[in-house]
Amino acid sequence: MPRPSTGKAFEHRLEQVGRSPRRGSDEAGPEARQSAPKEDLKKSGGKMTTRSSKYVGVFAALVLVMVPGPRSAAQPQTAISAVTQRSLADVLEEITPAVVNIAVRSRAPAATNPLYNDPFFRRYFKLPEQQQRLSAGSGVIVNAEKGYILTNHHVVADAGEIGVTLKDRRRFTAELVGSDEATDIALLKIDADKLRALPFGDSGALRVGDSVVAIGNPFGLGQTVTSGIVSALGRGGINVEGYEDFIQTDASINPGNSGGALVTADGLLVGINTAIVAPAGGNVGIGFSVPIAMASAVMEQLIKHGEVRRGRIGISVQDLTPDLAEALRIEESSGAVVGSIEQNSPAAHAGLQAGDVILAVNNHKITGSADLRNRIGLAQVGSQVEIEYLRDQARKTVTMRIEPAEANAEAEAIPAPLQGAQFQDAAGNVVVSNIEDGSAAERSGLRAGDVIVAVNRQPIGTVAELAAALKDAGGTIALDLFRGGSKLFLVIG
Repeated sequence: MPRPSTGKAFEHRLEQVGRSPRRGSDEAGPEARQSAPKEDLKKSGGKMTTRSSKYVGVFAALVLVMVPGPRSAAQPQTAISAVTQRSLADVLEEITPAVVNIAVRSRAPAATNPLYNDPFFRRYFKLPEQQQRLSAGSGVIVNAEKGYILTNHHVVADAGEIGVTLKDRRRFTAELVGSDEATDIALLKIDADKLRALPFGDSGALRVGDSVVAIGNPFGLGQTVTSGIVSALGRGGINVEGYEDFIQTDASINPGNSGGALVTADGLLVGINTAIVAPAGGNVGIGFSVPIAMASAVMEQLIKHGEVRRGRIGISVQDLTPDLAEALRIEESSGAVVGSIEQNSPAAHAGLQAGDVILAVNNHKITGSADLRNRIGLAQVGSQVEIEYLRDQARKTVTMRIEPAEANAEAEAIPAPLQGAQFQDAAGNVVVSNIEDGSAAERSGLRAGDVIVAVNRQPIGTVAELAAALKDAGGTIALDLFRGGSKLFLVIG
């Protein structure tokens, strides 16, 4: 009876068949090709039967290996066969026309002396004319009928003219529909026909290890495709001033890829490529994309209002840590703990209390304070949200209305050195949304875009808390703030 060596013989058989399909029965070797002499057969007697049984046994074993058994009804079948499975090249051939190159023409930053902006002054002193600055990026067509293109805010910021080049080399001048610095998303529009849009995927369903492809225009070379995997989800801390929920990928993203597409292996748009970690100026396998769920929410507001109108419910929160969960005697491992409630806010009217643990918003599980801020901050002002929370180990649900984020602190609470500044709630901090030219706030050193996190070492998270802290500050005001990713300490007398 044949033993495990039969399996080796069968493996050898497969290798040979792949190499030369005409061999047939010759594989049995020279002994099998020679007919046994009749006298040997006669003399063999019982031995002949034994030898025949040996070969029959081998043949039967091979037949058992080669012929598949009957498939049971419960046995799962392959979803996509090798014949019908689409290659990545086929997918890319369909979707790459939806990714465009963007060229931005803008003027170089003006000199600090205002006289340099006077053309007569420049001509009299023979100063060189202001140079135009050219920059390149990428974009994704998301609505072929209306010509909408998603890209990054930093790609088109301060643009004088925006040019869009399609894969078929047609060129158009784009209109800026709107832009949002906090999420680094901008929306363009072109008047063109025969466009192809990328269908949206579910960025919330991504898992670490999923295959993804980045498409863009690195270094102005032209459309380029790179592949990788999802390295991490829910990344934050890249830009303290904004709303962050980045997809991290090792697909190569280089300068010029900004605004390009991050797509799944089956061609669905799941992210807008935005940033990289580049200690040496190039790609090191750490890139970040804005999830399409966030980008599409921003896009809807830009189409409707031309800007993003932030919402609020009037709470400050912090992450639910293992230590907090143990102190609160709860088993949940993720959520946002309510730290304080503003008076007369939607949260106060709905009955939320400090110490409540928010677990979900509109049936979306909340992973932490940043996730909650993103959900509330990007919700449509005036819409209703359903919040599931935990209090005294009991789950409860409440519905409340999203209010507009406060644009300014109360005038009487703003001291004279800060007059002319406007403040806005943003991602659990306070952002200087605008500074009037020549105002006291400008002379004090504040700049639009500054993120204030503390007043006289007292942490603040909302405009109302800023107003209260300024009211109690007295004469000298010390502000902890972030500007351009750097932390500053500003003292205002």
